[in-house]
Amino acid sequence: MDAHIKKVYVPMTETGFYILLCLQKPNHGYGIVQTVRELTDGKIVLAPGTMYGSLSKMEKDGLIEFVREEEKRKIYTITGLGKEVLRIEMERIERLYRNMKEMKE
Repeated sequence: MDAHIKKVYVPMTETGFYILLCLQKPNHGYGIVQTVRELTDGKIVLAPGTMYGSLSKMEKDGLIEFVREEEKRKIYTITGLGKEVLRIEMERIERLYRNMKEMKE
């Protein structure tokens, strides 16, 4: 992973995290918005501008890739680089959670 990717994506924004998490299976932008809303019980609602801007940037940076078009919707999936970035972020979040639990005890 090059320095640019690490600088831009680690740590990740919630939007970036949820996009990569949701794209472990091919999906389109609106499908990601719906999935995130369900996962977070409506606490996080990704705005269309934020969503599509992030998808475009992540595709340009090689974290996701266009798979096909269905009914005028672009379907994306996570790439190997995206999986690596997601893994690093998940480890970071797990470490934060572990540290929080240790400090509360």
